[in-house]
Amino acid sequence: MSTRILPAVGDADAARSLTTLIGQLPDTEPMAPVTDSTQLVDTLSRLAAESLDELPEVVVVHERIGPVPALELIREVALRFPAVGVVLVTSDASPGLFQAAMDHGARGLAALPLSYEELASRVQAVAQWSAGVRRHLGAGADPVSGAGGTVVTVSGAKGGVGATLTAVQLALAAQTSGRATALVDMDLQTGDVASYLDVQFRRSVVDLAAINDISPRVLADAVFRHDSGLALLLAPAEGERGEEVTDRAARHIVGALRSRYEVVVVDCGAQLGGAGAAAVEMADRALLITTPDVIAVRGAKRAVRMWDRLQIRKAEETTVVVNRHTRSTEIQPPLIARITGTAVAATTVPAHFKELQGVVDAGRVHELEAKSTVKQAMWALAGELGLVRAAQTGHKGGRLRGDRGAVSFRRRRDGTG
Repeated sequence: MSTRILPAVGDADAARSLTTLIGQLPDTEPMAPVTDSTQLVDTLSRLAAESLDELPEVVVVHERIGPVPALELIREVALRFPAVGVVLVTSDASPGLFQAAMDHGARGLAALPLSYEELASRVQAVAQWSAGVRRHLGAGADPVSGAGGTVVTVSGAKGGVGATLTAVQLALAAQTSGRATALVDMDLQTGDVASYLDVQFRRSVVDLAAINDISPRVLADAVFRHDSGLALLLAPAEGERGEEVTDRAARHIVGALRSRYEVVVVDCGAQLGGAGAAAVEMADRALLITTPDVIAVRGAKRAVRMWDRLQIRKAEETTVVVNRHTRSTEIQPPLIARITGTAVAATTVPAHFKELQGVVDAGRVHELEAKSTVKQAMWALAGELGLVRAAQTGHKGGRLRGDRGAVSFRRRRDGTG
């Protein structure tokens, strides 16, 4: 089977040179080059509308593509067409640009002037990655090409580490700051979001599983509007029905939500099935919750390695969040970072379960008091992740309007959020 390669090059001479070189590679099928970022996205969207199989395995993006800068274009392609691997062709092969390209979603980088050997090596590696993703998604799956909001997945290193509570509080922080937010329970067999928020519901994520074209009206019918303002898409009451939500269905559902909401928080639970794996692979930020004990950290390490083996997500693209943290424990965040090979969030959540017990038992975690140190930490985490709208801060220290009391959050180090 030949590898289809789509060049994206603005300069006509560079396009001819690249196409000629691609044509010399074994088992490859060069496609007609596109000349700008808009044409590239439109071409991929048109092919995606037909089927996953119509998309090229590899897109080669020249550094001087326009009008959208190359790195931003790569990010858009990676988010909207995650089964397509992108190779950046650039005259700057420095480690800094390489890291930036990887952070934006590129799967490889080739230096100018191009050599046959280097291009062949990059294309072969990216094509293999793309084939693995497509096997994982399943034959005939349609990628979602929606634009829009930020998707954050929250997974547990093992059961009971606080993934659901974290997901709920992150979503509440984003909603309270003025961002339209959806919370999805993708823990399909044992999801507890409804219990945490005292919700009685009829419809669930399963009701969207068999729908190929999820219109805004269909989505609105399946979503439960909570008193807090959150849009909830809940796990089925009958856990066995979770099998109806396939990888393909999960991608469509998350993509539809992303196109309608500014923030989409997905609770994936501690056991990663096909639907949860698809969500993690699509996510802008993938969080893995652990507690600072040996069993949980080992579970986090296993999860990170599994995601890497399945080509769902690299360790460096995953953020570990430490819950129930105390200064006295022997296992501190820097050690967890070394063990798992991931980044660890600067914000840790303290071990103050007494603050939570009442609202958890009552199923009213959205009523957790603002003075709670656990809530303050989780909302600070939302700020660190860029999920809250900075314009909604009322005073110095990051008070969120609409919440009782001052709940501070850290701004992201890059200045956004």
